[in-house]
Amino acid sequence: VQLVESGGDSVQAGGSLRLSCAVSGSTAGSNLLGWFRQVAGKERVGVAAIRTGGSGTYYDPPVKGRFLVSQDTTTNTIYLQMNNLKVEDTAMYYCAASRTATWTQWSVDDFFKGRNNYWGQGTQVTVS
Repeated sequence: VQLVESGGDSVQAGGSLRLSCAVSGSTAGSNLLGWFRQVAGKERVGVAAIRTGGSGTYYDPPVKGRFLVSQDTTTNTIYLQMNNLKVEDTAMYYCAASRTATWTQWSVDDFFKGRNNYWGQGTQVTVS
């Protein structure tokens, strides 16, 4: 599975951006797809995830209500719509896909811990 992000940009606070992640290869072996972000010198943090096929979405509390994760299964693309952006949203954003298809009660937690995911190269979002 290969992931390529796009859509990062510099925007003013209160603005919106939509990030895209083109997925190459089958996502049949991934139970979750989603987005992480990382500020220089800090750990990568999961912000949004979607169960493959779109049957559930999960958000980190600071972005809930402002960000929306979605999947277009026809084009194998994951999106992150970011609204009402804040300065603290500034980060490198990474697309991720889990390396397991098995669903358990810990799947979302495991995904957000980032220990067993495929990763993209990242796209920079700067809010000022």
